[in-house]
Amino acid sequence: MPYFILFLILLTSNSLIFADSAFIDKIYHPYVQPHEKEFEWRLILQDGHQNSDRQNVVRNRFAYGQSLNDRWFSEFYLIAEKNNDQQLKITAIELETLWQITEQGEYGADFGLLVELEHEIDNDISEISTAFLIEKEWGKWSATSNLYLIYEWGKRIQNEFETAASLQVKYRYSKAVEPAIELYASEFSKGMGPVLLGGLRLGGRKKLKWEAGLIFGLNKVTPDRTARFLIEFEF
Repeated sequence: MPYFILFLILLTSNSLIFADSAFIDKIYHPYVQPHEKEFEWRLILQDGHQNSDRQNVVRNRFAYGQSLNDRWFSEFYLIAEKNNDQQLKITAIELETLWQITEQGEYGADFGLLVELEHEIDNDISEISTAFLIEKEWGKWSATSNLYLIYEWGKRIQNEFETAASLQVKYRYSKAVEPAIELYASEFSKGMGPVLLGGLRLGGRKKLKWEAGLIFGLNKVTPDRTARFLIEFEF
């Protein structure tokens, strides 16, 4: 399919720039549910290289989000990180908004747009990113790609544009369990690995969603292993 071919081009392109391995985190889908509210917790555990000053990283994201209408969804994050023996502390804040561009099933693929604004507190670095979201379904299979354009600025860094891409191919085995494989690509971070997703309805509009994955680094710069976990409580 053309979206997969596009991702492979991005995966091998030397023009991609994304120095922070925090990019390996989550695949976004281009859908908004009206009247939805949610609490979200994400945990990232990265096992780096022995010659790195960031051998082990523990990153938490705590968020609250809600739909503004049937096309727009906004979410606010507090990001807490622990490196090696340091104490866990708030290192960044983030605001993101998702726009569902097309109705699900209206065209051959579904499209959305994600805008994220993040500020790192200690380093005084800010970043705004825009991701074009594409999802295609066929039978019990689906493929989702996130194509990012990022601008980063701050007093301690060179202001620059960056690009990155991620892909998830998922098999909808059941509502409780959906196995998938994910790929992440940039000039500095390349990873691939298996992921399990699922959900549990708790009655009414309440639903618990979860994700767990293990992404393996494909080059010497990317952390050897990135374990990612996500829990969402929707109501």
